[in-house]
Amino acid sequence: MRSPHRRLLSALVVLGAAASACGSADTPAAAPATGPAVVSGDLTVFAAASLSAAFTELGDAFMVEYPGTQVTFNFAASSELATQITEGAPADVFASADLANMTKLTAAGGNGSEPAVFARNRAAIIVAPGNPMGITGVADLADDDLIVVQCAPEVPCGKYAAKVFENAGVQVTPKSLEENVKAVVTKVTLGEADAGIVYVTDVAAAGTAAQGVDIPDDINVLAEYPIATTKDAGNPAAARAFVEFVLSEQGLKILASYGFLAP
Repeated sequence: MRSPHRRLLSALVVLGAAASACGSADTPAAAPATGPAVVSGDLTVFAAASLSAAFTELGDAFMVEYPGTQVTFNFAASSELATQITEGAPADVFASADLANMTKLTAAGGNGSEPAVFARNRAAIIVAPGNPMGITGVADLADDDLIVVQCAPEVPCGKYAAKVFENAGVQVTPKSLEENVKAVVTKVTLGEADAGIVYVTDVAAAGTAAQGVDIPDDINVLAEYPIATTKDAGNPAAARAFVEFVLSEQGLKILASYGFLAP
């Protein structure tokens, strides 16, 4: 027969085990892991002019994904944007229409993340609806009777246009040099120019206000678009989230709907 002392000791052991079990159910044994930074607040994105339509939709989709954010865009020539950022303009993200202007930013130590190519694009000739001047290819742009406009030499679309002319072996004298690709589109759609070199995506964005003439692959250029956060981003968490969103399946799908090629 068990002694009263043994029975009391056994009861205490059982009670102790039960209390321990209850405590483990109600109180975590360890603090939970720290989650990702909260993505909210204002976000400023500097992006190439040719990204205007696509990035506006991307920005809207991003704000749906992250309701606490407010995205503001600055669309301009990549060369101008790179200069603005290196001179201290407040930007959280930079998306360039070429690698060269992104390199300007990285060479100055102005990037906060490693640049990643998120899209590609091709050059095209933009003309008025119905192609009234009968332009069939790049060689036709050498006609001095045509009013041809292109981007300034330091602007990506200007560099790409010069390369296309070089590849085609033609000499084109533009009647004006524009500050960005949207300015070239505007000149043609307003009837102030007969033709210009833009991106395929710009022709698509112009809709019925313009028409495109294809440039053969053997003389065309393939533009690469890199994106990165900036070193002095005021909202680094949102900047990182935006870059990831652009590179996501949803982001690439939106870009493709505007005619951009996959990276």
